Amino acid sequence: MAHHKGGYQPEVRARLDADAAQILAKYPQARSALLPLLHLVQSEDGYITPAGIAFCAEVLDLSRASVSAVATFYSQYKRRPNGEYTVGICTNTLCAVMGGDLIFDRLSEHLGIGHDETTEDGKVTLERLECNAACDFAPVMMINWEFFDNQTPATATATVDAILAGEQVRPTRGADSVVSFKEASRVLAGFDDHRADEGLAAGPATLVGLELARRNDWRAPAGAEADGAGIDPGRDPHQGEPEVGESGSSAEREPTSNGDQGHPPQKGAQA
Repeated sequence: MAHHKGGYQPEVRARLDADAAQILAKYPQARSALLPLLHLVQSEDGYITPAGIAFCAEVLDLSRASVSAVATFYSQYKRRPNGEYTVGICTNTLCAVMGGDLIFDRLSEHLGIGHDETTEDGKVTLERLECNAACDFAPVMMINWEFFDNQTPATATATVDAILAGEQVRPTRGADSVVSFKEASRVLAGFDDHRADEGLAAGPATLVGLELARRNDWRAPAGAEADGAGIDPGRDPHQGEPEVGESGSSAEREPTSNGDQGHPPQKGAQA
């Protein structure tokens, strides 16, 4: 990274200013650009540095404390140097049951690092991840947010070893290759890397429901049935929802508690 007196070197600052202007142009309210701007400075430094915090604060006319509060809330923003490749193992319920915990433990032992720790060569940061929205391919590993589906301890270890050896690895779905953490951060900042049309977007397991629907000519109901949420099963769904004040609307429901009548519950009474 190139910092100068607590900020960026002039040539770096000029480049960041130009990129920030493109980001800001997308948002009617400048403050809404904070998340992509944080990804932008992370793409420059590899993590959220004090210089990056100061840059975002200055561009958006926010306090550094406000920017830091956002940067520390989201796990995709790193507050210390991150590896060139973030290897994330989903250990949420389904992936854990299918072997995600075992994969993480095996990689942790193999690499000699734990959660949110980085190898000494700065190549790999290992993470436990929450749901990656790919439960139909559990257990799932992500490398810089690219999918590696249906993993085992052996396949995950082989993929990480290939990265450590400087080899290119290919995701199961999505782009044809895995870019660096900095490059991935720039994409998250909103800059197109022209790889969106590469590779397979949805695998066979994801499309089973669609194929069954087409085979059986299943179609979504039209009109009021399409929403489904909140429809009384004893009411004709074609009638539509009652208007406020009409019989059957929430405004006509009889109060059932002190809270319904605008009074706080009495001590010892149930709300």
